[in-house]
Parts: sequence; structure tokens; C-alpha cells
Amino acid sequence: MAKVSTTEIRTAVFPVAGRGTRFLPATKASPKEMLPIVDKPLIQYAAEEALAAGARKLVFITGSSKRAIEDHFDSDHELEEALEAQGKRELLKALKDIVPSWASCIYIRQPSPLGLGHAVWCAKPVVGDEPFFVHLADDLIDAPTPCLRQMAEVHAERGGSVLGVETVPRAETDKYGIVATEEREGRISKVKQIVEKPRPSNAPSTLAVVGRYLLSPTIFAKLENTGRGAGGEIQLTDAIADLLSDENVFAYEFEGKRYDCGSKLGYLQATVEYGLKHESLGTKFHDYLRNLASTTLAPKG
Repeated sequence: MAKVSTTEIRTAVFPVAGRGTRFLPATKASPKEMLPIVDKPLIQYAAEEALAAGARKLVFITGSSKRAIEDHFDSDHELEEALEAQGKRELLKALKDIVPSWASCIYIRQPSPLGLGHAVWCAKPVVGDEPFFVHLADDLIDAPTPCLRQMAEVHAERGGSVLGVETVPRAETDKYGIVATEEREGRISKVKQIVEKPRPSNAPSTLAVVGRYLLSPTIFAKLENTGRGAGGEIQLTDAIADLLSDENVFAYEFEGKRYDCGSKLGYLQATVEYGLKHESLGTKFHDYLRNLASTTLAPKG
């Protein structure tokens, strides 16, 4: 298919102002995005995915309790010098590789917790008049080709905005933005309706948006006129619904496995499965789990 867009997606927006109440008390003093999956925090996985998709500007929409995120992406010269003196070259490289020299981190404070739509709108001065990514770090997606890169390729072919989606159980539609689409072509379909957290009985489908967006800059004009919706917040879903009448929006069923790290069970699943794949820990961790399963699940008596 001939390409219709040659625009490089240079900016990724990370709304990280939420308080992570489902993980209290762990998130009382530390951002939920700093919860580690083995040896890297969720927000670093998010940044790496965006950088692999071509982003050069990483825009974090933060809150008052999120200083640890800024510190994580900042340089720590004292620690680097200590690692250098101790000959710990691999650890030193891991620190320096957190953000490559050609990328920039920008932090914008969301003044009030007014919802995802408002958080995205806060990024307008930095994004400007070009398409951009929105990445929710709670949704960790393990894929051979990073999910945002897959979506950038869809945008290059089709233009418009692109939503990362997957099928969820009907009983869980009230946790997501749900889309109804026209006939699917491969993994891509045109969105004709999107609804924020509908009851299972009212959901137009079971195709859910799961924390990955590639949005046209037109979304900012829609957000400016979006009132408070579900939960009394300014919903990004409502602005996307308004966008449908002006521009194409595509649902893309990405290749990869998603872990809902906003839930305790999903977080534990991600920790175990990433631990099993870890280069230096995987084999020992596999043996440990196998032994644990054989002793705890063995018949008694």
C-alpha cells in the first residue's frame, strides 16, 4: 500500500500524574510508574518503547508526588563516578543508556487531577502542530516490534489517528474505552464509534483501547471543548469521539502480549514472565519456580 504520510512522530506524551491508589501503600511516597519489573521501572519500559518508535522528545505530565520520575531520567554524576571507580562498567552503561544523548525529557505539571484528556491537553505547547504518541505506562506490551512503532507504520500507510486495541471480556468493558469499527482489514479497522467505560450490556463491542495512542494535533482543539465526562473528568475518549466527524481514526490490533500493570495480578504476571526471560536470571528463576510448583502443588498425604 502506498504511503500517505511521511511525518515522523517525534514526540511521546506520558501522563503520569495519577496517584496509583490500587497499589497503596507502596505508592504513597513513590510513583506507580516507578514500580520495577525485575530491574527496570515501568516508566523506563515506556520511554524505551517510544524511543524505539522514533520519538525524540519525551513529555511527562506529572503531579506533585512524581519527583522520582524526574530523578530517574536525570544524570547522577556522583553515582556514575562511584561505579566507574569500582569498575562496574555494565551498571554504568545501564545508567547512561536510560536516556540517549539525542533525546530530551520535558516535564509539565498538571495543576489538578482532571483526567487523561486534560493531561494530554497540557502537552499542547510542546507538541505543537504535529502528530504525537500517548503512552500509558500501566499497560506494558511485550512485542518483537515495539507497539508504538507498529502504530507509526499504520499511520504512515493510512494517516489519521491510530488507537492500540485488543479484545477484552465483555464483563470488563466498563474499565476501558470501547470502539465499534467498520470491517477489519488485517489488523486495522476504521473506528466509527468510541465510548468511555460502557456497561457490558451497552458496550458496542469488546474491542478496548489499551494505553497506546497516535493522535493528530487536531485532538487539542477537541479537548478544549470537551466537558467533564465519566468520573467527572475530561476524558480523552470523548475528544476522540468528536474527532471522528473530522478525520479518520483507526483501531489497530497490535502484535504482542499486554500486561495490565495497573492491577496487582497483571503486575505479578509481568514480573514473573519478564523474570523468566531475563538474560542472567531466567534459568535460575525458571528452576526456582519449577521446584516451588512441585513442592507446593504436590499431593499431600
